[in-house]
Amino acid sequence: MENHIKILKEAIRRFDSSCLLVAGDIMLDQFVWGDVSRISPEAPVPVVEVQKETMLLGGAANVANNLRALGSPVILGGVIGKDAMGQNLRELASSMGIDVTSVIDGIRPTTIKTRIIARGQQVVRVDRENNNSLNDSSIKALTRTFEVLTPGIDGIIVSDYAKGVVSDLFMTELKKISSKRGIPLLVDPKPAHSHLYHGVTLLTPNRQEAEAMAGLEIRDAETLSRAAQKIQERMGTEAVLITLGSQGMALWQKENGLFTIPTMAREVFDVTGAGDTVIATMALGIVNGLSFTQAACLANIAAGIVVGKIGTATVAPEEIMEILEK
Repeated sequence: MENHIKILKEAIRRFDSSCLLVAGDIMLDQFVWGDVSRISPEAPVPVVEVQKETMLLGGAANVANNLRALGSPVILGGVIGKDAMGQNLRELASSMGIDVTSVIDGIRPTTIKTRIIARGQQVVRVDRENNNSLNDSSIKALTRTFEVLTPGIDGIIVSDYAKGVVSDLFMTELKKISSKRGIPLLVDPKPAHSHLYHGVTLLTPNRQEAEAMAGLEIRDAETLSRAAQKIQERMGTEAVLITLGSQGMALWQKENGLFTIPTMAREVFDVTGAGDTVIATMALGIVNGLSFTQAACLANIAAGIVVGKIGTATVAPEEIMEILEK
C-alpha cells in the first residue's frame, strides 16, 4: 500500500510537466442569483430580484479548468460565438491560464446555460445553443490548429455534449494526431455518438450513458461487468471507466476484467462537473505513467473531493495529496 501511494504522489508531482489538449463542446455557465418575495401579477411565477451574476466555464472549458487546477498546462479547442458572451468566455479562460489558441469564433453563437437561482434553489434554466453539426470546412479549420500544436501535446481529451462539434471528421482527425504522436485519446461520451469513438484509448460514461451504449440495464455487479465489457468490445477501446455516483466507479480492461472502486466522498453537496474532474484526473494520471487502475484510484479521490463542494468546482493537487497522506 505504501508503495502504491508513493507512485500516486510521484505522478501528481509531475502534473505540471505535461500538456493536454481538451477539444469539444465549449459552454459558458451563467448563474443569476436573487431573492423572491412575490408572485408575478402576469402569471403564477415567482419574480426574482437579481442580486448578482457569475460566469463559469462549462463543457469542454470546465475540463480544461480542472486540468489547470491540477497544475497542468492545457490547450482548449472548440468554437464560440463572435459575441459578448464568447468574449467573456475567452477572457475568463485566459485569466485562468488556459491556452485558447484553438478556440475559433464567428461560426455560431456561444452556447450559454443560464441558471436562475433564488434563495439557494434553482428556479429555471435557460439554454441558448445551436446544436447543428459544424460543416467540414469549419472542422478542418479547427483541427488544423490542433496539428500545429501537436508536438507539445501529451494527451487529448474529447468532451462531447452533442452540441455539433464532435463529428466523424473531427474524431478521425484527432485519432490521426493520437496515433501519430503515440498519445492517449480519452472521451467523455454521448451514447448517440457511440459510432464515432471506435479505437480511442478510454471512454468515461456515467451509469445512464453506459446503459444506453451497452443496451443493457445495470442492476448489479454482473450486469455492470457485462455492460462495461460490451462497450469495450464494441468500441475497441483499451479501457472503459463507468462512473456510478454514490457507488463510486468501475474500470473494465479486457486483460483484467472489472475493477470496482467505492466512492471516497464523505458528504455529497453537488455532483455538477464531477465527470469533468474524473476525466481530467484520469488523463493526467495516464500521461504521467500511471496504469489505468492507478489513475482510476486517483480520479476517484478527486471526484470524492469535488462533490463535497457547492457548484461547478475543481480540485487542487494539494487536496489529493492530503487524502493520500491520511
